[in-house]
Amino acid sequence: MSLHSVDTALGTRRTDLRRILDRALARGRPTREEAYALIHAEGGDLAALMAGAAALRDAHHGRVVSYSRNVFVPLTNLCRDKCAYCTFARPPTDPRARTLTPDEVLAIAQAGQAQGCKEALFSLGDRPEQVHARAREDLRRLGYPSTLAYLRDMCRLVVEETGLLPHANPGVLTPEELAELRPVTASMGIMLESVSERLLEPGQAHFGCPDKVPAARLAMMEAAGRLAIPFTTGILIGIGETREERVDSLFAIAELHQRYGHIQEVIVQNFRAKPDIRFRDRPEPSVFEMLRTLAVARLILGGAMHIQAPPNLTPGAYGLYLLAGIDDWGGVSPVTLDRINPEAPWPKLAELRQVTQEAGHTLVERLAIYPEYITPQHVAPEMWTRVKRQAQALAAPRPVAHPAHPVGSHSIGERP
Repeated sequence: MSLHSVDTALGTRRTDLRRILDRALARGRPTREEAYALIHAEGGDLAALMAGAAALRDAHHGRVVSYSRNVFVPLTNLCRDKCAYCTFARPPTDPRARTLTPDEVLAIAQAGQAQGCKEALFSLGDRPEQVHARAREDLRRLGYPSTLAYLRDMCRLVVEETGLLPHANPGVLTPEELAELRPVTASMGIMLESVSERLLEPGQAHFGCPDKVPAARLAMMEAAGRLAIPFTTGILIGIGETREERVDSLFAIAELHQRYGHIQEVIVQNFRAKPDIRFRDRPEPSVFEMLRTLAVARLILGGAMHIQAPPNLTPGAYGLYLLAGIDDWGGVSPVTLDRINPEAPWPKLAELRQVTQEAGHTLVERLAIYPEYITPQHVAPEMWTRVKRQAQALAAPRPVAHPAHPVGSHSIGERP
């Protein structure tokens, strides 16, 4: 975005934001320049933006908000990246660095099974064996040549022994590696985080992180689309990106979904400062920053997209996100911590239900894979029977306001 267009947008925001919003809603989605203006909304303009986003959500999803009852499986917290905001990854010398054994993985899954969980969320560092001798030794001891091979077998172990459906967040993978995981997962994901190349520079959030190159993450997301893998992605706000760069990231997601129709949900996640990270003194995004970003995300991605905001990262105020157009709370575990943000406990399900109801919505449980994607096109043959059985047991968890569109007929944000 040029300095001239920034100045123009700033002037436009002061006088014509409502008219921009009206045009965007009438058209069905904003142009990029319109979104650059809308994401700066304040006061009454922000309230109008949120109302428009919520109405767009309601037209497609009604007043239904979903969540997934899951367990968090931190397969290994060794990682080759060094993100400035991450407290999950640990260096090999840290006593908290570890790779779970198969018995530990199964114990977590069984604890979740006993509490009625349906999803096993596998999170792990990116290719730690490529830089850490400790990771290579862990894999040698376990009998595996790579972290990916170990992940594949642990997903298979969990689904065969407990019936929990794996959702894998393994970092950047090749098309061949995605194909290897597909027969043992219900869905996969990677946070795009940001398309900003600036964040790779010294002092920025992604300096020293080979797996955070935007082109690499977008290439993986595209490969997942070609394989028809139900996919979760999202943006992380408050890590040094500009508001305009958030818009660019959301448009990149929307454009991929327009081509392949495989992105089942988009997360807007707020940065949280922690004492043991490089960004420990960086200010956190405000609730208002989340609200304007969520509302613009809804307009860019369309009414049919599932948009999620983690409730545990804004305790006491997360109910406001329902006013900005979200329709999903993500994974909520009665068993395990959020290992990415361990200082932020999940809300109790009773509280989540009450907050959702107070905002005029109904809370429903879903699987790791959304109902629209429970099709032979999107579910591997090896997983089909298990996924169908889980969906039937959940008794049609999410009513939809409109029938799904055939693949190829949807617009940006519309689901195939």
